[in-house]
Amino acid sequence: MSLPDPLLRLIEELQRLPGIGPKGAQRLAFFILKTPREQADRLVDAVREVKERVTYCSICNNITEADPCAFCRSDDRDHEVICVVEEPQNVTAVEKTREFKGVYHVLMGALSPLQGIGPDDLKIKSLLQRVAAGSREVILATNPNVEGEATAIYLARLLKPLGVKVTRIAMGVPVGSDLDYADEVTMHKALEGRREV
Repeated sequence: MSLPDPLLRLIEELQRLPGIGPKGAQRLAFFILKTPREQADRLVDAVREVKERVTYCSICNNITEADPCAFCRSDDRDHEVICVVEEPQNVTAVEKTREFKGVYHVLMGALSPLQGIGPDDLKIKSLLQRVAAGSREVILATNPNVEGEATAIYLARLLKPLGVKVTRIAMGVPVGSDLDYADEVTMHKALEGRREV
């Protein structure tokens, strides 16, 4: 059975989304086809609105409706402490703790030579400018994977000569897990990041 061209086009576009393969795209397309017109229109309007109204902060690269973002505008945040993350969604993860009171810097990725992502592809120059303008600490909160570690090491080498305190988020065994299931790297990081109680 050949599918109508508009449906094929929708399937092709849905496949471009991360984590959506051919079968998932086809399921989504048929779901959209079955939904009432009003519901499909709401989806289209939501996609259009996010593309029209959401932008990136000119200071920290976080997503925002108003530039600069609420964090960069806030007088209640400590602008001398910058938490560096890879992607805008990482800001949400840090904010959930309600512990961090500084500001953010979103790199828009991590170093990955295999994928052709080098230092010039990330928002590193603007980070260095912000730090040089006056920061006392930079917290490197990149992901605990090969790319995130490489990015953290690279940034630390660039930042330390600027005279700023550079720290890395602690990593190790997650709360609620069992030590029997921790791999060597996780155990190593947990021991390395231990603190006095």
